[in-house]
Amino acid sequence: MDAISVIRTKRDRGELTPEQIDWVIDAYTRGEVADEQMSALAMAILLNGMNRTEIARWTAAMIASGERMNFDTLSRPTTDKHSTGGVGDKITLPLAPLVAACGAAVPQLSGRGLGHTGGTLDKLESIPGWRAHLSNEEMLNVLDTTGAVICAAGDGLAPADKKLYALRDVTGTVEAIPLIASSIMSKKIAEGTGALVLDVKVGSGAFMKTIEDARELASTMVALGTDSGVRTVALLTDMSTPLGLTAGNALEVRESVEVLAGGGPQDVVDLTLALAREMLDAAGLKDADPEKALSDGSAMDVWRRMISAQGGDPDATLPTAREQHVVTAPASGVLTRLDAYDVGVAAWRLGAGRARKEDPVQAGAGVELHAKPGDTVTEGQPLMTLHTDTPEKFDYALKALPDAYDIAPAGTSFAPLPVVRERIA
Repeated sequence: MDAISVIRTKRDRGELTPEQIDWVIDAYTRGEVADEQMSALAMAILLNGMNRTEIARWTAAMIASGERMNFDTLSRPTTDKHSTGGVGDKITLPLAPLVAACGAAVPQLSGRGLGHTGGTLDKLESIPGWRAHLSNEEMLNVLDTTGAVICAAGDGLAPADKKLYALRDVTGTVEAIPLIASSIMSKKIAEGTGALVLDVKVGSGAFMKTIEDARELASTMVALGTDSGVRTVALLTDMSTPLGLTAGNALEVRESVEVLAGGGPQDVVDLTLALAREMLDAAGLKDADPEKALSDGSAMDVWRRMISAQGGDPDATLPTAREQHVVTAPASGVLTRLDAYDVGVAAWRLGAGRARKEDPVQAGAGVELHAKPGDTVTEGQPLMTLHTDTPEKFDYALKALPDAYDIAPAGTSFAPLPVVRERIA
């Protein structure tokens, strides 16, 4: 077996054999296949695709590159959620403790932000003392004692994916649906959860811009999970507008705590509850009431225990940026569009995100929204506030925003897209 023959097979629109897939994943993980060779193969996959058999084998090979976790010792059923990433997508923060408060165990392995999309670990690291990196033993202990854990995946979990993910990010192959699906599902299957709900974003702020692409990705991942014995369902959710009223690390933690306290923006609450119901149903807890767990404070109690168990102080003052800049409405009327991608780019440029994995992020940086599509605004009214520790970043961030919103004449009718657009099972 050699890398060139594998590349040529997919370049010429052939079907990779199970032996070719097993070999190339193993050889790349060991360093026998060079980055430039895997880059060529990834581009061939982007351009020519993979069938279901190839994707399933590719995913299995990624899983086989590392360890598999096991939660059989837990007394609760396990259920997890994965989001494909968006702007203002802080849903994991209130969702994990909420589902745990309803009787499930939630082993949430999360990642960091890159580019315009935010990362759950970056958000939680704005809480003083909180630790993302836990050993498998520590993770199991937090899960057993609190019902939920949010942490980074260990180095032993699907190491082939970790290496390939970094390569895809710098070679223009992130959007390859077979590679996205196998990347997500190899980690989730290796994680060992019994049920999985996929939040597949669609819209300008998502990797999947069209409903057709989002549907294809969701269907592929649901099939992979089902074939591996994991109860899997997907929701296609809107990412044309940022979720909630904040995009940025500490800003989103504050908003998440508001949701756990029984408040928060309605779209964040609605999506949190929709995903919670799916997770609980998949875990066999159909009679649980997540809405009650939000209102009676039990979800907040789990949040506080979970943060404390990972070294964080749930009562600590969260970081705030040293500088702010207010963007005002240029005219009066109805805000009919607020582009998620443009807002995400502005937050990223302010310091909330990173261009490379090794770049630091500012805990207090980001964008705070004062209006959402459908709201009536007046000329001069604040539309958003930009936050950063480095005011020289304002000009660069503002360049992302001139075309980020539309204001129509007063009285213009507006029908927002639903937060949940489709369900695929």
